[in-house]
Amino acid sequence: MPHSRTPLFAAEHSARYERQQLIRDYQELTGSNLIVLIDQLFPASLTLVEELLNLLDANKPIHLLLASPGGDGETAVRIVRAIQKRCTELTILLPDMAKSAATILCLGADHMLFGPNGDIGPVDPQLPLPNGLVSAKNIVEAVAEAERRVTNNPQTYPLFAGLLGQVNMLTVEQARSALDRSSNLVREALASNPRRTEKEVKSLAESLKKPLIDDPTSHSAVTSCSDAQRLRLPAANADPTSEEWRIVWALWARYFAMGCFPAGPNAVYEGEIASHIIDRAGS
Repeated sequence: MPHSRTPLFAAEHSARYERQQLIRDYQELTGSNLIVLIDQLFPASLTLVEELLNLLDANKPIHLLLASPGGDGETAVRIVRAIQKRCTELTILLPDMAKSAATILCLGADHMLFGPNGDIGPVDPQLPLPNGLVSAKNIVEAVAEAERRVTNNPQTYPLFAGLLGQVNMLTVEQARSALDRSSNLVREALASNPRRTEKEVKSLAESLKKPLIDDPTSHSAVTSCSDAQRLRLPAANADPTSEEWRIVWALWARYFAMGCFPAGPNAVYEGEIASHIIDRAGS
């Protein structure tokens, strides 16, 4: 009988096949299509997510296992729009954090299922700087504070030269534009769910502006499941003893061991028949 894979090839990729078998087990248990996205959200994510969606049956729900520190809000909206066009409803599984742009993505879901360690956060745009992702709000505030101090006491300029050297005026303007756009991105993400009425989108967008955009002072601020429920978002706690969550956690443990987690060196886009592991550290 012919083999679909040679023994050496199968051995080299055995960990991937084990994960994809767990994905199939979850799908059989829930009747859904399960896809995994663990990465920063930037335009390259769009093609990788499309690869996961390309051959899916749109007459089924999609469950998205998501973990992300954030990224580009425009990308998040485009991703959730693409997913919503390929399913009957969208459930987002949160074993860990989904911050900033990832929170925007979550706003387009029909259901958010929070694991014991899961949380979303402020809609706080992130910009890539040489030392990593930095909050747009923090960029604007830090530069403004540095300029105030240097103006009041020019002798302090050397203390702030390092900060001002990393951030040029274009970056500051990009940060300001990203902040100004946040409310519209929230509204667009909410509206990406075709099962929401225009009235529901408007009401939710208005109620989310203060707690998710205006009030938070830190990108690391936590919005738990109970917080999300108070904000009228479709949030629920996962049952960690259920067979479904046992599979989710078994998958998460494998990704974590590979360095695929929000602040980790690697990223993953994976489904039953597509799998892309990205080495962000370049090792």
